[in-house]
Amino acid sequence: MKKVSLAADLSLSRIVQGHWRLMEWNYSPQELLTLTKKSIELGITSYDHADIYGNYECEKAFGKAIALDKSIRNDMEIISKCGIRLTSDKFPERNLKYYDYSSEYIIWSVENSLKNLQTEYLDVLLLHRPAPLFDPSEVAKAFSQLKQQGKVNHFGVSNFSKGQFELLQSVVAEPLVTNQIEISPYCLDAFHDDSLTFYQKNKIHPMAWSPLAGGQLFSPTNAKGTRILNSLQKVAEAHNTDNIDSIIYAWILKHPACIIPVIGTGKFDRIQNAVNALSIDMTMEQWYEIYIASEGKELP
Repeated sequence: MKKVSLAADLSLSRIVQGHWRLMEWNYSPQELLTLTKKSIELGITSYDHADIYGNYECEKAFGKAIALDKSIRNDMEIISKCGIRLTSDKFPERNLKYYDYSSEYIIWSVENSLKNLQTEYLDVLLLHRPAPLFDPSEVAKAFSQLKQQGKVNHFGVSNFSKGQFELLQSVVAEPLVTNQIEISPYCLDAFHDDSLTFYQKNKIHPMAWSPLAGGQLFSPTNAKGTRILNSLQKVAEAHNTDNIDSIIYAWILKHPACIIPVIGTGKFDRIQNAVNALSIDMTMEQWYEIYIASEGKELP
């Protein structure tokens, strides 16, 4: 599988395996290790996490799996996120959910993630969501220390607007390598707010979370979802496949911004469907058929 270069010393697989639902898979550490190794054999080497996933349990579960074969760490890139303080039985002193990007909290979160993941470094750290009290100088201080200590190799953001991205980049020394945002045939916000234009201009490759729109494209609950599903089925038929998810990934992969979809399944056949999308040569007309179905109107 061809990889995507985000920096001189960082490349991610064209498709990233997400683990926000890991605890729902009910895998033993050995089963998860086996799935991870099979994914690597397909060319998926990049693994997405966040400290809060699974009520702060997903990183631990992944760490236990890769600890069974420590050599596997050399074959993968690990991404994680920080910045959200959830209410949780793990932290009974918290009364509400809020965001914290103080340098102390960022550093504490990373060190906790490293412990849970049983690794010495993160390939990429993302700030999970923009915050009303965001102080980029605090973030810059944390990034600098984590980089110097060898605990994080590269930095990025998630769910940031282009203005918020630019603000942080103007303060931190390290180039921000990506922004993980919602992109799918159902969610076209990145097309409408010039996000994709911004990232193309700056040669930054965004990551796409929820590329399958949380199942809305398979079991639609409204007219928009039904329109998109009909168009996906039509394109799938033209490519002699009944795997709608492969068509969705192919639609995302075709964009010239080189969007990196983050898949969220623990089923190997669904992972294979995502990889199969790389070999689908979707025509421009087919791509626009899906886009127009989402818009619900012809192009102007």
